[in-house]
Amino acid sequence: MTLPTSPVVRPTRLALLAALLIVLAAAAAWLCPGGSCGTTVLDEAGLAWMSQYRSPWADRLMTAVTWLGSLYVLLPTALALAAWQASREAPGGRWHALFVPAALVGASAIVHALKLAVARPRPGLFEPLVTMPVDPSFPSAHTMQACAFAVACLLQRRHRAGAWGWAWVAVFVAAVGASRIYLQVHFPTDVLAGAAVALLWVMVLRRVWPQAQATQ
Repeated sequence: MTLPTSPVVRPTRLALLAALLIVLAAAAAWLCPGGSCGTTVLDEAGLAWMSQYRSPWADRLMTAVTWLGSLYVLLPTALALAAWQASREAPGGRWHALFVPAALVGASAIVHALKLAVARPRPGLFEPLVTMPVDPSFPSAHTMQACAFAVACLLQRRHRAGAWGWAWVAVFVAAVGASRIYLQVHFPTDVLAGAAVALLWVMVLRRVWPQAQATQ
């Protein structure tokens, strides 16, 4: 028989949660001191650098790649993975199958709450290559959702993630983040913050998520 263990709040978990809150507060204070959002040197340089490499084939590629961070793509994928895993788990182990959808939905909720709280305007240095989203810019929802999904998939595995697994996550998240900068719909700092917050969020969730343990 398998039973999910009850999550226990431990100092390590509290430290991770505190780190997440500190990162959020520091990023918001740095980008929007006194409630007035500005543009950093990194943002200007990143957007200008990306604009130099525009071409028809790159436009098509980045427009396609950016969909990998969309909730319209990631959520059905996460739910399909969860359904497949749940069908292979004992009843008490189905919490394990729900970890990836929970990480993704939680990340999406956090990022949109942050957007409303920080209210950073979208970039306007160069012409965007897609329709400019109407919501605020910070942090990047596509990057945060892609990072949360990829990291959750990696941490959900029964055995320890190796270097190749983390390399795959890095490439996947970097591709989605780069597409948002290339399309001129996000500042580089939006992308970096989205990845950092997603990583901390999934680490915290992993620490408190009920784990199925076999009992005799």
